[in-house]
Amino acid sequence: MMTNFILAVQSTPSTIDWNPSVALVMIMSNLFCIAIGRYAIQNSGQGPSLPVPKPEVWDKFGLPELLATTSLGHILGAGIILGLGNAGVL
Repeated sequence: MMTNFILAVQSTPSTIDWNPSVALVMIMSNLFCIAIGRYAIQNSGQGPSLPVPKPEVWDKFGLPELLATTSLGHILGAGIILGLGNAGVL
């Protein structure tokens, strides 16, 4: 059992360390998903609202929409970061 674990650890690829470029990619992917989600979510405004003041154009963009779009943004950002890291760009 322990031998399998050691072999699995040895075959795990290394990933890049955190740096400002990684943060910028994650921020941009989240902002992209929020912008797309604002117009793509058809049944918006059904849950609780955000506890901060927001412009009137974002009136129906509440907490469920924010959680959904940032969750997708993190999935997209992780994929982009891993892809760019393996390509040697980051």
